[in-house]
Amino acid sequence: MTIAELPQDFTTLAAVVLLLGMKHGFDADHLATIDGLTRYNARTQPQLARLCGSLFSLGHGLVVVMVALTVSALSTHWQVPVWLELVGAWVSIVVLGALGLVNLHAVLHTAADEVVRPVGIKGKLLGAAFQRLSTVSHPLLIMAVGALFAVSFDTLSQAALFALTGSQFGGWQPALLLGMLFMLGMLITDGVNGLWISRLISGADELARIASRVMGLAVASVCLCVATFGILRQLSPLIRQWSEGKELVFGAAVVGLILYSFWLARRLAAGAYRTS
Repeated sequence: MTIAELPQDFTTLAAVVLLLGMKHGFDADHLATIDGLTRYNARTQPQLARLCGSLFSLGHGLVVVMVALTVSALSTHWQVPVWLELVGAWVSIVVLGALGLVNLHAVLHTAADEVVRPVGIKGKLLGAAFQRLSTVSHPLLIMAVGALFAVSFDTLSQAALFALTGSQFGGWQPALLLGMLFMLGMLITDGVNGLWISRLISGADELARIASRVMGLAVASVCLCVATFGILRQLSPLIRQWSEGKELVFGAAVVGLILYSFWLARRLAAGAYRTS
């Protein structure tokens, strides 16, 4: 997504940024890290476990807001080069495609009596370090983990893009508002995810197994579909032209699909539990 492709009226732009924040909250790295943090704290600190998603997202969002403010302050002397936007688009496509494939693999290769755990690229790359990051039990440390995961090309380039776009509406205040809306979107989805995982842990094993598979397939499908559409947009001027101005619709569709998956997972799991 480039500056030219973002909505030109501020109200629509704000709605798109909020939805993009919600969609970013469903990133597999977010899901995997929140899953680990919630499970680690579930037995000893159940109240903190329910807040892990919100705390992670708050730390993540604060980095986004700081980047937005910094870029906004420098925007009079710097513009995003075309090559950076192009590289950012392809990085997102590759990462989303990889996330879709590894999560599909996790669903297909997890034993029938086990819960499917979401898989994130950063978790794969960090290895043992990721395991340590997922075993912290203080609110500030959980926020710090979220902040660490915000230091990525994809997240920082998005924050810079929103800042530059927002600054066109009157300076740092619109850029700050867009950064906070992006953070609010992540807080909503990550907070719900933390509560969801906490609920699954305390529920029946059969419920957790079924729900985790539905959500795993949903995350994998969304990642692969968005990556495929991104490739088509880069390769086809006709598709790129057709998709312009529809960012709000696409964002709402992705968020709606994931939320429907949450509902469907709960319904199927509860039905299986009643008939068992």
